[in-house]
Amino acid sequence: MVGASKRYSSILTSNKVVKIGLILAFRSILLVLPFPFTLRRLKYCQKNLLSHSYCLPQDTMKLACSDNKINVIYGFFVALCIMLDMALIFLSYVLIMRAVLSTESLEEKLKALNTCVSHICAVLIFYVPIITLSAIHRFAKHKIPLVMILIADVFLLVPPLMNPIVYCVKTQQIWEKVLRKYNICRR
Repeated sequence: MVGASKRYSSILTSNKVVKIGLILAFRSILLVLPFPFTLRRLKYCQKNLLSHSYCLPQDTMKLACSDNKINVIYGFFVALCIMLDMALIFLSYVLIMRAVLSTESLEEKLKALNTCVSHICAVLIFYVPIITLSAIHRFAKHKIPLVMILIADVFLLVPPLMNPIVYCVKTQQIWEKVLRKYNICRR
């Protein structure tokens, strides 16, 4: 496994990681930045009550009295970009699983699968709330306002809070400290 670690660090140098991070940040900014400008050009009716505790573009578009075709098309484009991301993530995991399962050592397979489980959980924690929220916005006929608010807040808060927890739960040193603390408290 040490050889694999050296291979990864020779392929993914710090310089490459920084470049990938900057490209992804730039892409994210480009996808989100136009929403306020496209929403600003719309004319809104007297009703100004949003169904979330923050301004979600889909929710704001529904308040408009004017034609919001451009917003719908742009929202569809952003959704396609997210679906492309999901497809590429899925493809990468298929390739990773194929590589992991082709290794000879059972110990290396289990160690690699253990790491993959953390990554898959982190990805699911991010994508499940956003897919659920989008599906409810699109397909739900009779939405319960409290449910909409809760799902929107889950989408906003849970992924950044759970990501460190997913990775820390698998760390042996953290488990040892938690168990030691629990044993001290029980005495």
